[in-house]
Amino acid sequence: MTQSPIEPDFWRGRRVLVTGAYGFLAGHLVEVLLDADAEVIGMIRDIPPASYLQLCGNDARITLAPGDMTVTEDCSRVVSDHDCSVVFHIAAQAIVGAANRCPLGTIAANVVGTCNMLEACRRLNDSDRSRLIEAVVVASSDKAYGDQAVLPYEEDAPLLGLHPYDASKACADLLTRTYHNTYDLPASVTRCSNLYGPGDLNMSRIVPATIRAGLNDTAPVIRADGTPKRDYLYVKDAAIAYLILAEKTASGAAAGQAYNIGTGTPLTVLELVHKIIEASGKTDLEPDIQGTSWGEITHQYLDCTKAEAELGWSATTSVEDALAVTCEWYRRYLAEESSIAT
Repeated sequence: MTQSPIEPDFWRGRRVLVTGAYGFLAGHLVEVLLDADAEVIGMIRDIPPASYLQLCGNDARITLAPGDMTVTEDCSRVVSDHDCSVVFHIAAQAIVGAANRCPLGTIAANVVGTCNMLEACRRLNDSDRSRLIEAVVVASSDKAYGDQAVLPYEEDAPLLGLHPYDASKACADLLTRTYHNTYDLPASVTRCSNLYGPGDLNMSRIVPATIRAGLNDTAPVIRADGTPKRDYLYVKDAAIAYLILAEKTASGAAAGQAYNIGTGTPLTVLELVHKIIEASGKTDLEPDIQGTSWGEITHQYLDCTKAEAELGWSATTSVEDALAVTCEWYRRYLAEESSIAT
């Protein structure tokens, strides 16, 4: 299908809050918003040594608002002070391994942080007759579905996440829809599949780790046995989905709803690694399959029919094209990083 374009008139001059602005997805979302002439406020806690937002120079083009999502007063202050009418709540502890090791930190960031932001938006709308907040889009995850017998996941499937990260996203998902149902907050939820693309600096993830290994002429490591199936989505396609969903939420068409955002075409980990090896031109390398990972669901992939039908959105970038762009970005980034180090 042909993807519905974003509405330029909706975004031009609109003040938009993006939480966790230094994160991977958030950095691309900020870039798309700036291209649409929105005025962006990025809520941040810590300043990392590098991020996609910084590497693109976009941190200098937005207003940076310090705040900790787990502190109620910080969320209320940022939402109230900056007069934003759209909120993208992206901030989260997103590393599955870290969640398994330290569940309390993940629950605080992903559950308490989400509740604090929703409550800040609710209070602002209740205190402002104009109901300033027109749309809140909250990042859940395909991990919220947990391990289920029926695949691909559809939106009406129960949320059965039973590992710390998965459960935290299921809670955030339910809280968002609760705030719409109970308080009429114009909020909606994305359940994205695994994102990849330029600027993901978490080198433990499969795409950047495999690209870096290939560029160093070393065998890429697969922590699982290579057979788990996942839906891998190019980050720019995901960013466009967020904007379209915000527009539909503001109009009332998508408020209170959750949407699967993915390609609908799963790949095994081994298939993805071979595609990355091909895209990087290192076809003589063979992956090192270790089979040591734990605490992760075996197979996960999405049915995205609802997003196509109701949002007019579908992933438009082929995995081959996306990996070609991604490999080239990392080639430049890692070369520059190496030259600085020496």
